[in-house]
Amino acid sequence: MEHPYGYIRDKKVFLKGYLGQPDREIGEVKEDEASTIAYFENRFEQLKEKVETLKTDIAENQNKGSFLMKLIHLKDSLMSADALGDFVPLIHELEQQEAYLNEIIASNRAKNLELKKALIQEAEAMKDDTDWKSTTEFYKELKLRWIKTGPVNKDIEEEIEKQFEDAVQHFFENRRHYYEGLSLQADENIKVYEALVEQAREAHDLPDVKMAFEISKRIQKEWKQSGKVPAERRQPLWDEFSKLNNRIFSKYKRALNPGPTLHPREITKKTEEFAEKMKQMAQKPSSRELIEEAKAIQQEWRKLPPRKPREAKMAAKSYQFFTDIVFEKSFLERLMHNKYPDYSSKAEEEQKRLKTALLKDLLRRDQSELENAQNNSENFRVQTKDFEIAMMKKLSGLKRKVDVKNYILKQLSQK
Repeated sequence: MEHPYGYIRDKKVFLKGYLGQPDREIGEVKEDEASTIAYFENRFEQLKEKVETLKTDIAENQNKGSFLMKLIHLKDSLMSADALGDFVPLIHELEQQEAYLNEIIASNRAKNLELKKALIQEAEAMKDDTDWKSTTEFYKELKLRWIKTGPVNKDIEEEIEKQFEDAVQHFFENRRHYYEGLSLQADENIKVYEALVEQAREAHDLPDVKMAFEISKRIQKEWKQSGKVPAERRQPLWDEFSKLNNRIFSKYKRALNPGPTLHPREITKKTEEFAEKMKQMAQKPSSRELIEEAKAIQQEWRKLPPRKPREAKMAAKSYQFFTDIVFEKSFLERLMHNKYPDYSSKAEEEQKRLKTALLKDLLRRDQSELENAQNNSENFRVQTKDFEIAMMKKLSGLKRKVDVKNYILKQLSQK
């Protein structure tokens, strides 16, 4: 049986060759020749509908270039489709559409190239800017615009991408080097602050309050002139530094205005009273009311002359020791609540276990600091008496910190 675009021979259906292709078998007769021909003609009509639908989609959509690959796949499928019909006009139509799309894509890519060249110029213009915050935001927005801009021709795509990326990376490399430099400088600056804090500690322990005051004025001036460091690193040092200098000033002020003179027996009596009060408070659990009471006693204590009578020496040491215990217990309580938000709801035994573990860890650090200070003091060969006194006071203070923590540990073990 013959057909304008094919034929049947030996129960097999053939499509006549076109566009230089040979005749090709596309199927076989299933029931009768007429229905078989109708089946393959219907398949051709479906292909025609696909071509028309694609043409309509191209005509109605703005992003026409997105249909190119779909068109190419459809054209390739026509060349191997098992159907009967005139394929040549369909293929020519698709070739015309393909040429049309290629023109549009070429035009778009030329426009994209101009847009990307303009973006490269923007990137180049800002790459050496040192306003790090605003320029970083600028480059983030610029990169978004770059991504949203369509592709350029493949043969120059890599070159264009590299030009843009090089300019962007130039800025971010500069920024990285800047912040690395800041970090290194901050490390050096922090050493200066640490040295000033150490000088404040030594001045605080000097028996000569006038000399301590002069040192305090000098190091406070140096502090103001020291370089920048991140606030979170500087703040703990500043807290200790300012506290030490305030105490130095208070001592100096009291030395200038000693106030009413007390009889040594009266000083001894008050010293013993304050020491006994602090001892009693050191046996109690820490609370806000207890700390307020301890602070009030401290205020009264400061009214006493710095130099105590010989008879009051032991009571003064006792006062200092138990005062440290009261405030150390308060500090430990705050640490526990900061570390364990649900600390208040825990059982008493669990609270004691956690507090003991933390206190032992703090004690190990204090013991290590004391050992280092003892070793360092043995290596010094200093002739000045003031320095020797300051070193003895420092060692005494470190030893007291160890004794205070051991005392609290003993309290905890007895509960």
